[in-house]
Amino acid sequence: MGAGIAEVFARGGWSVTGVEEQPDALERGRRRLVSSTQHAVTRGKLSADEATALQERVTYATDLTALAGCDVVVEAVPEVPALKAGVFARLDAVVSPGTLLATNTSSLSITALAAGTSDPSRVVGVHFFNPAPVQPLVEVVSTVLTAPAALDRARTLLAGLGKNPVVCRDRAGFVVNALLVPYLNAAVGWYERGRAGREEIDEAMTAAGMPMGPLALLDLVGHDVTVAVLRRLHEQTGDRRHVPAPLLTSLVEAGLLGRKSGRGFYRYDPDPDPTDTGTTDAGPVPPPAASRAGELPEALVVPYLNDALTMVEVGYAGPATIDTAMSLGCRMPEPFGQLAALGPVRALEVQRQVFAETAEPGHRPSLLLEQLAAADDPDLALHALRTAPGRPS
Repeated sequence: MGAGIAEVFARGGWSVTGVEEQPDALERGRRRLVSSTQHAVTRGKLSADEATALQERVTYATDLTALAGCDVVVEAVPEVPALKAGVFARLDAVVSPGTLLATNTSSLSITALAAGTSDPSRVVGVHFFNPAPVQPLVEVVSTVLTAPAALDRARTLLAGLGKNPVVCRDRAGFVVNALLVPYLNAAVGWYERGRAGREEIDEAMTAAGMPMGPLALLDLVGHDVTVAVLRRLHEQTGDRRHVPAPLLTSLVEAGLLGRKSGRGFYRYDPDPDPTDTGTTDAGPVPPPAASRAGELPEALVVPYLNDALTMVEVGYAGPATIDTAMSLGCRMPEPFGQLAALGPVRALEVQRQVFAETAEPGHRPSLLLEQLAAADDPDLALHALRTAPGRPS
């Protein structure tokens, strides 16, 4: 991610300093950036001269003091709280008072990182999606300590780099992972409980318009990353739906992390192309004895839509923000478009069935869903919700 973020800034004309404390890691980052820009030339996205100029805008160092003169610093070290906190403490002593400090995290508390600095008002989250040079979405995250000027600065900066920033507050998962990861975890639950086979699940969801099946997507994301996000969600929410599915935890313990390890829910032939499925029929559990695949995709999609409605209900994000985040960040259909296609009445019926079967408090139908379904014209009520002025977006 660090190399990808450096490339984003260099593409935007910025002079960039990339720092890795270990020389071999620094060289790997440099090679990734060169390879990515060369790939862009091959695809006609950059000219050879543009790629050369981009690469020349990036310098490399093994000491954080090289960042002393930077206007913006984006930290992208692994998702280890002590490691990130240590980096921020050291940056705080190196950079100038006017430097914007940003962290690229998908699951950790930005507030905790900010509180460990001398000026938490200048700390924001900038959650890029992988691969950063290609993915248009960036979640810009403010804490209770972030100055409005710092948030506006980050949002304006990212928009100037050609990204689509969506602003949200610091809470576990932000918008995208708070919706996506529980959906993926639920799909694993269906698989390990024998409700549907691996291919049945993935094929049902792609037929419903999802760009990838959830199990294949988990392999792409990495099971270790998913488990880390789920644990962070569960720590903050207490929602049992956020406890990682036992099979997911077992795969991580076995080192079967998905594409990056060569095997997860599927087995992969060595291939650097992330769009190549490369699957075989390898799988961790046998086919189901009594498939319930006929209940898909509604059984997985509707709880995900219910979570999106709850997000709106509590004022965390509006329909437009959620639609933008999920469509740009995950290339999934817009959730509120899916809800419009299904209809609030049918969605409520399915969600009530899910709640009755599981008795999970997190599956209780959203009050907002109940209100939409009870309206004289549910479809019109949903349209009004999506277009209401003044609602968080």
